[in-house]
Amino acid sequence: MGLLSDPNRRQALISLLTRLNAPICVVCYMAGVAWFMGLAFEPFTLRTYMSENAMGSTMVEERFPAGERALATGREFASQKNKVDGMPVDWLVKAMQARGLEVFTQRFTRTLPFPDENNERYMVKGTNVYGILRAPRAPRTEALVLSAPCSPGDNNNQAVGLLLGLAQYFRNQIFWAKDIIFLVNEHDLIGMQAWLEGYHHTNTTGMDWSPLQGRGGSIQAALSLELSSDVITSLDLVLEGLNGQLPNLDLANLFYAFCQKIGVLCTIQGKLPRNDWDSVSGYSHAVQTMMLMVMKQASGRPWGDHGLFLRYHIEAATLKGINSFRQHKTDTTTIGRLLEGMYRKLNNLLERLHQSYFFYLMPSLSHFVSIGYYMPAFGLLAVILLLRALDLWVQLVTPAAPTEDGVVDVEQSGSGVLSVLTPLVISHLTGTALYMLPIRFQEMAVEHFPVSETEAVVLTAIAVYTAGLALPHNTHRFVSGEATEQGWRVLKLVAVLYLAVLLGCTALINFSLGFILALTLVPVAAFITPHVPKVLSAFVLVVLSPACTLLFSVFFFQELQEMPVSFQDGWLLYLSVISQGILDHFLYGSLVYPLIALMVYPCWLLFWNILFWK
Repeated sequence: MGLLSDPNRRQALISLLTRLNAPICVVCYMAGVAWFMGLAFEPFTLRTYMSENAMGSTMVEERFPAGERALATGREFASQKNKVDGMPVDWLVKAMQARGLEVFTQRFTRTLPFPDENNERYMVKGTNVYGILRAPRAPRTEALVLSAPCSPGDNNNQAVGLLLGLAQYFRNQIFWAKDIIFLVNEHDLIGMQAWLEGYHHTNTTGMDWSPLQGRGGSIQAALSLELSSDVITSLDLVLEGLNGQLPNLDLANLFYAFCQKIGVLCTIQGKLPRNDWDSVSGYSHAVQTMMLMVMKQASGRPWGDHGLFLRYHIEAATLKGINSFRQHKTDTTTIGRLLEGMYRKLNNLLERLHQSYFFYLMPSLSHFVSIGYYMPAFGLLAVILLLRALDLWVQLVTPAAPTEDGVVDVEQSGSGVLSVLTPLVISHLTGTALYMLPIRFQEMAVEHFPVSETEAVVLTAIAVYTAGLALPHNTHRFVSGEATEQGWRVLKLVAVLYLAVLLGCTALINFSLGFILALTLVPVAAFITPHVPKVLSAFVLVVLSPACTLLFSVFFFQELQEMPVSFQDGWLLYLSVISQGILDHFLYGSLVYPLIALMVYPCWLLFWNILFWK
């Protein structure tokens, strides 16, 4: 405190920080990247452990003897699905009623803002079927959910069969203290969104659905099951939900503990855990696993039906069966035993899962990185913005040189304020256009150009984004008088502080998205000025723009999945990612698209304007 309260020492500290500003910024950036890469090194991570006492280890043996019967039920479900060319609602209702459940249905309709070409749908109509097993030993104020989506073709038939088999087995047990809801939803996430909105009496997306006639208690946890083969080699745990939300870490710990106990191969991001962490290949494997989680979380989209439960503070995950060329095989009976054990543990909960972490990264299922370990990596990048803001502030408060008459010119100050407000307003108007015009102008684009509705939305977004590069020329037409040297410093100070607050708030909600944006935008914000070489700096600025960051992320994600693509296929995938991002926002409430369009892109335009300041 004495260092800051003493004016002389404070002035010496400020002069030191301004004199060594650039070297300190470079060191902080390199240290932030190195810190993040070191998070995957096993000695720097924590081993997973169960925090919830109610889910501790017990001597109870997991039982489920009806694996073959569940497969037979799945085959019957598949034949009924092919017969009606869709979801066999009547058959499911009778099957659940035969197993002693209270069965209800929910109809829903949703017209998409533009056709979803990936899933080939526009006007969606469907029906959700769910059965409730009432708790015999409790007042029925709490519930658990087991869901399986009705997927097109031959996908996920075994999951529905296993769900019905577990319903029949659970019906014969008397120890349940919570209602158990068995849900088969149609049209994957759209059907799940309709059911969750109906269950909680909310409508946040404008979807039309019929009210639920049956309801259980407050949902404590949920699992979504995806199985498409009679035997699997491993079970993959999917955690990433809407807007980067993650379930409580104890849910992942519970899954891992039962996999270890029963002998099921378990993966995360499709990758098995390895023990050779001290080798280069072992460290590379951990980095790939962690980076896949970072990329998925940054996308903001739900990577399974569980992802929509998280917005209602319901801990949920998706279990996805993988059938590869590994020799180790797991049958349906073993998977049923694992699920039975997990639900018996969840049945013991006296309160919601809350004792473990909600913010974490996982380089493997046996290790995790908590928020206290990964936030310093972001902090080292964010402090660069504060250092640059301090340097700009010192330059601005330095007294202006008086004229020959001894009077300081204040006209430049008024002109500087106008020259700062104008790009701020125009850049945010451009961002508003990027957010609103692609949906509103799709019909006009289809009428005048030979493109589909989806192509019109994506191409309009790209056109508006590219048109924003003309901002410097448009800005200076509105500015009266000459733009001053002090004017761009004021604009950069505002832009740097704006970016610091924006990235900080983003990282608190979705660390992965905030960190990726910081990696590309912080160098731009730190070193861009009107006096650097224009052509080279403009090229670097475009390469580090949000659109190019997304393009590079698409190729990088494919490389992490060990499925590299050519540039042409990558470009088509890039356009598909843009359309899916817009759809995710309007269908489920994903915040990534409005965040990029309304805040990140306008902030980037401010630095583009500074580069071409005249």
